[in-house]
Amino acid sequence: MKLPRRKFLYLAAGAAALPFAPHVARAQTYPTRPVRIIVPGAAGNTIDLLARLLGQWLSERLGQPFVIENRPGAGTNIGTEAVVRAPADGHTLLLIAAGNVISPSLSILPRLVSELRSICLVNCSR
Repeated sequence: MKLPRRKFLYLAAGAAALPFAPHVARAQTYPTRPVRIIVPGAAGNTIDLLARLLGQWLSERLGQPFVIENRPGAGTNIGTEAVVRAPADGHTLLLIAAGNVISPSLSILPRLVSELRSICLVNCSR
């Protein structure tokens, strides 16, 4: 197989640049600033206590404060709306219970609520 000179030079240039690639493409550290965990319920309920324990654990491991913010009212819609309207940068999280999933009044924000993404399951009862 004969390799044209131009193609050889392209391959050689690519191979020479390869060691520098890992230095260019690095993942950003998360979180870069304090993270808000919004609990759409009253302070002191089960979800709030879970959020505070989770926030403390994450703060210790990730080195940034996790601020728990209670936004009760309207069948959890006020807290959910606050998260939906926050910038989609991962620094505002929503901790919900089954009430958010089955709340029929979420239809006031159908397009915005569809933009929420699930990160993980925190607790499961069997």
